[in-house]
Amino acid sequence: MIDGEVLQRVLGVALGNGADFAEVFAEDRSSSSASLDGGQVEEVTSGRERGAGIRVVTGETTGFAHTADLSEAGLVAAARAAASAARGAGEGRTVVLGPAGEHRAPDRVVRPTSVGKQAKVDLLRRADEAARAAGGDIAQVSVGYGDSHRHILVANSDGLLAGDEQVRTRFRVSCVASGDTGMQTGNESVGLTMGMELFDLRSPEATAEEAARRALVKLLARPAPSGTTPVVIGPGSGGVLFHEACGHGLEADLVGKGASVFKGRRGELVASPLVTLVDDGTVDTEWGTAAIDDEGRPGQRNVLIEDGVLTDYMWDFLRARQEGRGSSGNGRRQSYKHLPMVRMTNTYLTAGTDDPDEIVAQTPHGVYVAKLGGGQVNTATGDFVFGMTEAYLIEDGVITEPLREGNLIGNGPEVLRTIDAVGVDFAMGGPGTCGKDGQGVPVGLGQPTLRVPALTVGGTAA
Repeated sequence: MIDGEVLQRVLGVALGNGADFAEVFAEDRSSSSASLDGGQVEEVTSGRERGAGIRVVTGETTGFAHTADLSEAGLVAAARAAASAARGAGEGRTVVLGPAGEHRAPDRVVRPTSVGKQAKVDLLRRADEAARAAGGDIAQVSVGYGDSHRHILVANSDGLLAGDEQVRTRFRVSCVASGDTGMQTGNESVGLTMGMELFDLRSPEATAEEAARRALVKLLARPAPSGTTPVVIGPGSGGVLFHEACGHGLEADLVGKGASVFKGRRGELVASPLVTLVDDGTVDTEWGTAAIDDEGRPGQRNVLIEDGVLTDYMWDFLRARQEGRGSSGNGRRQSYKHLPMVRMTNTYLTAGTDDPDEIVAQTPHGVYVAKLGGGQVNTATGDFVFGMTEAYLIEDGVITEPLREGNLIGNGPEVLRTIDAVGVDFAMGGPGTCGKDGQGVPVGLGQPTLRVPALTVGGTAA
């Protein structure tokens, strides 16, 4: 994307005011999307964005500039702007880049850029037909497709030179069912770090049928009860709770700001001994997987909580350097127009030893959550509210009636401490986009079946 000698000269300019560190992050991203609503194709778009962001660090000050001009002149101008913003005094130095780091080239990927728009629209129509065939109560269907093909290149004044090619494909279906209980919605999405072969693993029809099933089940659901009760969360779909209510509190930037309930607690028992929480950027083709992060560091498997003990936080390059340690591969950014910050990749609770069926059978009454939806979290305290997208009553140790219109309300660290059963049935959930300080990045989530003995359910039942 950019010649190595050009990068060396640009980094030399960036260091010209005596900066401590300089970095060039270049990106070339192609993307496309298509959507269908009410049987009509609403939108088919494609685009390409390329450019570079240059970061210069002097002491505690960071200067940043970005440009869509990848010529040497354009990069030098951005480097001077970033250096000026960072300021500093002293001589610059010559940067010698090392050999380009290896990256995981997706040789077997069917790149979305090689597939025409009509083929992508056909996927939408297949899903629409499958959802409507699920039952006459399906009143509305919305389908969305999206892909991105991203080349990145990172070079810095430490001599690092690394690149990667990242292909992601995503498909979602939303259904509305109409019945005696009004309009009920059901959603399902699938997304992996791969190309069009995604649809060999999960057909558009299968995704649509799952969305329709959820909507139809809600037509038979009764309002969720209110109060404190045991809650069993099914495999995969509850990972968002641990991402939002616990994961963000383990990001080193929030810890450094004192905005985390986990600050200063490494080595302490912060969770049930049944809990091991991991952030792992190397999980096969999961949505948050990448060979390198957006600072050029290899993706890693980082154990954050092991057998209930807080072992480490997640780190980007600068905060790790301040602590005299290595990055954990969690420096990520939305695009070349953004500075990197500490972000999760694929965050999950590892499997336990309990039989999932026994966990339910040994719960005389409570709520079984098959899928959690979005919510709100205070990262400083861990307090959260999450919607239950699909949930059921547990009566006499058996999953019975479906529920609707309910939330889970609690505190993330408290949930971690009180989990009393963890199943063997680990599964990753659907693809997510994590928002933080105005930047969105793809993340994966997962967990096995687990039980929280007392959690507040906010329902609407009289």
